[in-house]
Parts: sequence; structure tokens; C-alpha cells
Amino acid sequence: MFPSLINRGSARANVSQQSGATPEAKLAPVVHYTFLLIGLSLLVFVLHKLDGILLPLFFSALLSTLLLPVVTRLEKLRWPRSLAILTAILLLVGGIVGLVIVFGAQMLDLKAELPLIQKKLVVMFDQGQAWLHDRFGMRVMSKDEIIDSSLSSAKKSAGGFLGSTLSTTAGVLSVLTLVPIYIFCFLYYRDHMRQFMFRFVSPDKRTAVLHTIDNIQTVVQAYISGLLTVIVIVAILNGIGLLVLGVKFAIFFAIFASVLAVIPYIGILVGATIPALITLVETGSPGKAAAVVGVFVFVQFLEGNFITPMITGSKVSINPMAAIIALILGGELWGTPGMILSIPLVAVLKVVFDSSKSTEPWGFLLGDVTDGEDTAKTKPTTKPGTLGKFWHMLKRI
Repeated sequence: MFPSLINRGSARANVSQQSGATPEAKLAPVVHYTFLLIGLSLLVFVLHKLDGILLPLFFSALLSTLLLPVVTRLEKLRWPRSLAILTAILLLVGGIVGLVIVFGAQMLDLKAELPLIQKKLVVMFDQGQAWLHDRFGMRVMSKDEIIDSSLSSAKKSAGGFLGSTLSTTAGVLSVLTLVPIYIFCFLYYRDHMRQFMFRFVSPDKRTAVLHTIDNIQTVVQAYISGLLTVIVIVAILNGIGLLVLGVKFAIFFAIFASVLAVIPYIGILVGATIPALITLVETGSPGKAAAVVGVFVFVQFLEGNFITPMITGSKVSINPMAAIIALILGGELWGTPGMILSIPLVAVLKVVFDSSKSTEPWGFLLGDVTDGEDTAKTKPTTKPGTLGKFWHMLKRI
């Protein structure tokens, strides 16, 4: 038996030598996925530990992508690159400062009204407790019990709040210092970094890589700028609706809800609940509070069905499940900055996944449901009517 096995082994070796093929060692699927999980765990650990370095870099990269069209347009007008970059950064800083001024003024007005709102809220709370006691026999809590419980919980968490506030303030100051420097470096050395990437690619494949990089850059720019455009339009529509209803702090709540509208489902819930409650406390009218909720729901309907599909839907779209999971993971990994970065980073990942055939299924998984239906749709044979022409005209605009 052993001579026959030896002969078979020698025959296979002769066949492999004659064909010029070398035997390949294949890992078992269990070993392969074990190494994959270990690699992902190490990646998450490194991302969490290096958050002070990576967060400013990620913010700077996204803002650099957003400012790149402005810089290239100024460079076409024969502006020096450094002057064009500084001008774009100053425009960005000016816009942020203007937003902070408007937002801060509304915050100061809201802070001045907080004592009166608190008194009205206590009265409504007492009325609600009395109704629950009369209807269901629930025990009524006194004001002293509520104050004592609030003070005891505040004392327990005071040290944590103080430490988190100091660390957050220090982190914000460091980010505000580093981000403009990183933006300038990303934009100034963008050609050098592109040449660095070409060093890893053979010359015959550099054209395809250049096309992929330009495609990713264009789509990411369109997505980020489109996302900001949607936020501005939603803020304007929310502000108009709240001002018509005579809601206090309408501009503050309009901007607040428009930023939260990026979060699917959860954003509209939080963005509409707070102004509705304050309106209910201020006016005592459930109908007006319901009207405030109706304004946000109507604007959210316009945003989800018309505004976002027209502006960002044709570029890249993320399905709500992927967006919510990304927000949770970003919050667990980096806190509030991670939640801010999660949606743009998932959009960047989707663009990168779509650029390669091997990773295209992952891009399809992150994309919206309508992305998979585009290939199945056929072009209409009849000419569009008046509404169809108007819709196509709006899309071109």
C-alpha cells in the first residue's frame, strides 16, 4: 500500500512540475474569518485610542473636499494657490461665525426665558399629576421630593460632568486650532499626495486609478455640498412655518431641527418634540403644539420625497438602516464628533465600494433601495407631459 501512495505522490509532483504550477496553501474558512475579526478588533482599538489625532484629520479631509471647488476656481483665475486656500478657509470661518452669532443670539434669548418656562412647566406637571391621581390613583410627588432627587443625582454626577466638560472644551480648542492647518496642508499638497498614491500603482494602471480617484472626489463633493444645501433649505422652510405660527425662538428651532433631519426618523422626532413642548408650555394650547409638529412633519415629507432626491439622490444615497447603525457606531467610538462624521464617512465608504467590482456588493448594501431598481427600469417610449418636463427642468437646475 505504501509504495502505491509514494508512486501517486511522485506522479502528482511530476505533473505539477511539468505544468509549472506551484502548490498553494489554502486557509480554512474558520481561520480566514478569525484573522478578519482580529484585524477588525485591532482597527477599532486603534481608531478609539487615536481619536485625538484622527478626528481633526477626518474633519479636515471632509472640509478640504468641500472647499476644493472654490480653490480650483480661484486658481483658474490665476490666484496663487496659498492665497486661494486662505480665502476659502476665511469664507468657511466667516460662515461658521455667522451661524454661531445667529444661533448664539437665539440661545441667549432662550436662556433668559428659561425661568418663566420652568415655572409654567411645574404648574403643568402638577396638573398632570393631579389628573393621573384622579384617573388612575397614582401617588402625587411633591416638589421637595423632585428637587431632592434631582440634587442627589446631580451631586453624584457632578464630578463626571465637570471632567467631561473640561475635556470637551480642551478637545474643541485643539480641533479649532488644528483643523485650519490640516485643511491648508491637504489643499496645498494635494498634487503631491496624488503622486504618492501613484507610487503604489504600476504605470499601465495609473489612468484607471486616476479616473477612480476623480470619480470618488466628485461624488463626495457633490454629496457633502448637497447635504449642506438640504440642511439650509430645510432650515428655511422650518423657519417660515414656525414664524407663521408665531413660535418663539423660531430660527433656533428651525436650524436645530434641520441639522437633526440628517438622522433618519430619530432626527425629526427629537427636532419636533422640543419646540412642540416649549410651545405647549408657553401658550398652553395643544392645538398650536400639534401645528408645530405638523410643520416639521410636512417639511420632513418634502425633504424625503422631493428635496433630497433632487439634490443628493442622483449622486449617492444611504439607506436609513445603514445611517442609524453608523450613527450608533460613531457615537460609541468617538462620541458626538463620531456621530457628526458617521454619515459623511459612510457616504465616502459607499463611493469607494462602488468603484471596485469586488466590493460593489457592500456599496449596494449601504445604498438606498431605489439604487437597485435603476437597472431594472426601462426608458419610457412616450414623451413626458407638462409635469414631467417641469420635473426634468428642476432636476437640471
